[in-house]
Amino acid sequence: MAREAGLDLVEVAPQAKPPVCRIMDYGKHKYAVKKKERKSRAQRHETELKMVRIRTPRIGTHDLAIKVAHARDFLERGDRVQFTMWFRGREMVHTELGRQVLNRVKEMLEDLAKVERDFRMEGRNLSMVLAPIARAPQKPAGAAKPKAAAKGAPKDKPAAPPQAEPAPAPPPAETPPPPPSGPVSGAPPAETPPPAETAPPTP
Repeated sequence: MAREAGLDLVEVAPQAKPPVCRIMDYGKHKYAVKKKERKSRAQRHETELKMVRIRTPRIGTHDLAIKVAHARDFLERGDRVQFTMWFRGREMVHTELGRQVLNRVKEMLEDLAKVERDFRMEGRNLSMVLAPIARAPQKPAGAAKPKAAAKGAPKDKPAAPPQAEPAPAPPPAETPPPPPSGPVSGAPPAETPPPAETAPPTP
């Protein structure tokens, strides 16, 4: 079947019973495997030990900042950094100056590195090794943290049923207007009683 298709018969699982074979283009298969290996090697960073040399304990502030900047780049890539200070001639009498410089380096890189190996004197060289601090993955900025329930706080109560709205009050009853005090036009005049008769005077 492989010959009819113009392809190769490749044994992919020799340990299986029965062995597993596949009909494929073996040249393309080898190229795909190598490409995948190159990609994985490029993504994988192997930790290395980088060297930063300080030639004198009397190094200036600006020069030391440049050395620390290089070390910061190495640490951010995941590499370890070894600082090595050289002492020349009578500088060996004042090794405490070199320790002071390396202590300043620790303070400048304390947010990014930890001491893996502290001061070690080897002949005329004073060395120190720093390793990067493993950082936890950061959460997205929009993620809100759940609030912890207060101790002894009551549990959530069911929502109370909505209360019925009170009925609107009826409008006030209209009161009849008071009767007019004067005569009403169109009404008959009221009858006046006749005057009472008076008795004649006696002689």
